[in-house]
Amino acid sequence: MNTLNTELFLMLAAPPAPAPQILTLAIALAEWAILAVPLLLVAGWLRGRSDWRKAALESCVAAAIALALAQGAGMLWPHPRPFMAGIAHAWVDHAADASFPSDHLTLLWSVALSLCLHPATRRSGTLLALLGVPIAWARIYIGVHYPADMAGALLIGAVGALTARRFGALPELFYPPAERLYRSVFRPLIQRGWVRD
Repeated sequence: MNTLNTELFLMLAAPPAPAPQILTLAIALAEWAILAVPLLLVAGWLRGRSDWRKAALESCVAAAIALALAQGAGMLWPHPRPFMAGIAHAWVDHAADASFPSDHLTLLWSVALSLCLHPATRRSGTLLALLGVPIAWARIYIGVHYPADMAGALLIGAVGALTARRFGALPELFYPPAERLYRSVFRPLIQRGWVRD
């Protein structure tokens, strides 16, 4: 399995002298595309109805569960990153910590898959999940992750989403105070009709 993981990595990773345009795209995807997660959740909360907001809260619970599981997996199976193992150059500065699983993709896919479990947010969740594919490629390309790190992130993200869905009462518990706080803070914008009540 380790050999296959390394071989797949070498097929997808940047060559010693990558094309500048491809490297720039990969770095942008790897470093900045993750911002789609908070932007989507904030936009959905501001413009969505109560079912969207409840799904967004549940996706945050899913992310918390998945990231906790990812931290545990990293401690149980510490695996050096490709640049730490000397098989690739890291094209960005990155901490020399455990490679498995990818925290970026664990966060993205846990939120995306959680949103996919609700009719009101399924389309947004699907688009976010698909965005994970080029981000996964980019993080491999720039030398900070292996393909197995991405598969692990997808699996752990799915576990987080399903667990949060199974215990849906927890987001329901958070929803009334979150809604009250939102209405209090955003009252001027709500009154102007810029965001949804």
